[in-house]
Amino acid sequence: MSTFFPSLPHVEDCHKRIRAYLGGVCIIDTKRAKFVWLHRYYPTYFFLKDDLPNWYLEAETSSPDSLVYNVNVGGNPNGFKAIELHLTGDLAGLAMINFAAMDSWFEEDEETFIHPKDPYKRIDILQSSRHVRIEVDGIEIANTRAPRLLFETGLPVRTYIPKTNCRMDLWEASALKTGCPYKGEAHYYNVVLSSGKSFGDVVWWYPNTTLECAAIRGYVAFFDEKVDVWIDGEKQERPVSKWS
Repeated sequence: MSTFFPSLPHVEDCHKRIRAYLGGVCIIDTKRAKFVWLHRYYPTYFFLKDDLPNWYLEAETSSPDSLVYNVNVGGNPNGFKAIELHLTGDLAGLAMINFAAMDSWFEEDEETFIHPKDPYKRIDILQSSRHVRIEVDGIEIANTRAPRLLFETGLPVRTYIPKTNCRMDLWEASALKTGCPYKGEAHYYNVVLSSGKSFGDVVWWYPNTTLECAAIRGYVAFFDEKVDVWIDGEKQERPVSKWS
């Protein structure tokens, strides 16, 4: 999360080779991409007009400020309105390709997912011996002296706990899954107490992780915004975040 830019959009050179594929066809292949922050959470890839694949583009809509193109690759519907070329303002001459519309993206030869990684974000995962207890509605659901603490720029510290130190008998698998380019795909659990009271999607874990976050694979974390947490006997204030 890059909160220090004086104004948005903020544009920087991306020094990585960036490629995107749709229907097995390489739509963009450039070493001149831009990182553009349209909001403070993460950047978006933008591209120079000259790097666009004109032979696959069909004009869809136009305005004084932008041109919107379909990417025609074998009639693939994901190419509909997939590219917007800006004509005015700070982004004039730059085009955005809808990240989700492409089948795959590569930074150099490494595939990347969900959205571009923020070059200003850092993640540290540290083994700890702090005593962590977690309660939901007065019922203890986790108790460990071997947590792994994940420190991520701009976000609350997350405590990852071995499953065997948790009340797994109170979990119910949720259908929710979310993706993170830094960690992988998260799966969720609801907590269902013996009273029948249910707390949705308060537990998550990564069955598989990216290489850099392998230390949390198979561990679970709780939304501290929605549960009660004690660390070394001291009750913690619930963090305020977009998940509160």
